[in-house]
Amino acid sequence: MRLGVISDIHANRVALDAVMDAMPNVEYLVCAGDVIGYNPQPSECVEVVRDSIPCVQGNHDRAIDAPEQYRSNEMAYEGLRYAADRLSEEQREWLRTLPESRSLFEGRVRVIHSHPSDRGQYVWPARFPSLEPYLTENAEDVLILGHTHVQHHAMVGDTLVVNPGSVGQPRDNDPRAAFAVIELDDRTVEEHRTEYDIECVKDAIDDAGLPQRTGRRLEVGS
Repeated sequence: MRLGVISDIHANRVALDAVMDAMPNVEYLVCAGDVIGYNPQPSECVEVVRDSIPCVQGNHDRAIDAPEQYRSNEMAYEGLRYAADRLSEEQREWLRTLPESRSLFEGRVRVIHSHPSDRGQYVWPARFPSLEPYLTENAEDVLILGHTHVQHHAMVGDTLVVNPGSVGQPRDNDPRAAFAVIELDDRTVEEHRTEYDIECVKDAIDDAGLPQRTGRRLEVGS
């Protein structure tokens, strides 16, 4: 079975459309959270994901009713304020009620947004081995996570750990939208990147009155 994996869309519908167009044939799709935040198309991204892609709750999704908790980060704060103003109550309720984790395929796959036991903690590639005690306890074949916006995968003990990278705001010095495809039967991963119209998103950021730095970081992928 081939599983398409996306994460950290961050209200970038242009990048999301490019990823969906570039996605190889897969039998199932899943999203590791943070549908909204930063960028100017929160409603459009929510509609794509909630209609067809099982998703878990990311930290920006969770903050839809409390943007002020990100006041020290102008880009995050303004992106969340923008989303809160433009999402319908139905869309906001969908974000509120997203689960923090999903167990799929009879427990073979678990999807979370950040750390499996310390919500909000970043699990950078170098820290993947630190997950082994949790993985041993839960005995999953595959753990999918996001949050760092850094594409990476590795075997940790007997578990394949996959971060597909960020669709809408990569931070691994590659501005192309990131996603992954997992072959569950042999636990192999294809890491993918695809170009998208960053200038179009930057124009939308300017039109929305969001911080210009939000657009500039898309150009460099950091």
